[in-house]
Amino acid sequence: MAQEAQTIADEMGLSIRILAGKDLAKFGGLRAVGNSSPKPGPRFIEITYVPRGKAKSAASLPHVVIVGKGITFDTGGVSLKRPYEFMTAMKSDMAGAAAALATLSALPDLQPQVKVTVLLMCAENALSGTAQRPSDVITQYDGTTVEIINTDAEGRLVLADGLGYALENLDPDYLIDIATLTGSATLGLGRQYAAMYTRDEKLARELVAIGESSGERVWHMPLVDDYRDSLDSDVADLNHAADKGDYSAGSVTAALYLEHFVGDSRWVHLDIAGPARSETDAGENVKGGTGFGVRLLLDWIVSLS
Repeated sequence: MAQEAQTIADEMGLSIRILAGKDLAKFGGLRAVGNSSPKPGPRFIEITYVPRGKAKSAASLPHVVIVGKGITFDTGGVSLKRPYEFMTAMKSDMAGAAAALATLSALPDLQPQVKVTVLLMCAENALSGTAQRPSDVITQYDGTTVEIINTDAEGRLVLADGLGYALENLDPDYLIDIATLTGSATLGLGRQYAAMYTRDEKLARELVAIGESSGERVWHMPLVDDYRDSLDSDVADLNHAADKGDYSAGSVTAALYLEHFVGDSRWVHLDIAGPARSETDAGENVKGGTGFGVRLLLDWIVSLS
């Protein structure tokens, strides 16, 4: 993923920064997941697009930050996926990061008058002697301590680091995350819709409309505050797997976890677990990764110009 991002940045004249090893000291979620596969280990990739001729005035432009989940393979870690055949599609658990990178790669040709920064949170969730364990306590980028319950709920850990980084360092006008995050989203919406979470009703309506016109449809899901106590922990600020209580709404509680890290930003969470992969040649999709999210994000970014 880092090599591909570097190639695209070089070809398109985009600024890029790639962090690994000791430079990831503050990224507790990314390290907890990615240190299960220390060779090559996790990567944080930051790429920025600024319209031609606007480098000096970029601060006056709307700033969109997109955080993509880039789990290059997901075994589930110590909480190994069952049955094992659930793993066979897990090369595409980086579909959120791939969609974010593909979106950015098209912007130099389209030249929307918007600044866009993409953060790719890349790691392999492997089963090894250096894998995180249930009962570990980690510290996310923003200082939040988190009790690890289920190592197969790893995507929200890497995303939370990216959201915290964006809030602390990038001053986004819009903060978007995109991820193949939960099987619950697929159970609820199938393969034709992504689950969308946001408190911003106006922005939600805009994205629903753009989804209908672009063919990448999203459904506005509720952030149910009654479920928030599922994230309580006896030993940390939060538990990441919504282990307290029995609400069953796994996609909702995952979104509530992420919301903890976004402050008062205009935030949208896109859970693309359903439409990001097609198991058959169907309609416009060939079997495999669909690239879901690229048309949706591009049309929306262009609409901001």
